[in-house]
Amino acid sequence: MSYAIFQLARAHRGHAAAMLREMDLHPGQELLLMHLLDRDGQTQSELLDSVGLDHSTVSKSLRRMQDAGLLVREPAPHDRRVLVVHLTDKGRAMREPLTAMWRALEEISVRDLSEQQAQSFIQTAYAMTEAIKGGPR
Repeated sequence: MSYAIFQLARAHRGHAAAMLREMDLHPGQELLLMHLLDRDGQTQSELLDSVGLDHSTVSKSLRRMQDAGLLVREPAPHDRRVLVVHLTDKGRAMREPLTAMWRALEEISVRDLSEQQAQSFIQTAYAMTEAIKGGPR
């Protein structure tokens, strides 16, 4: 079972990465964009907490995204050491392409499953995630 989960995660991640490359994004950047699309003007610390990645990974991704014109980072008015991240027009324009990409990936992922199989998979995946998070018994 573990190998099947590994293979599924690898295939899904690989296909998503290819789709993201077509949008000139690196894997992980879409998560940051989605969080900023939900609530623009977050601090780097807030983004760190929301995506669960390490500081250096998020900082590098944000720098790349700023270089690509997707966002700007500015010192917070209340504390110049804190950086606040804002989307640019180009970054905000990524909402629909990202939504379409995830929709297409989901359609590809379930194309050979019945509706019942897809729903059962979702329930099973969440149950397994919770079991793993709960740790060993």
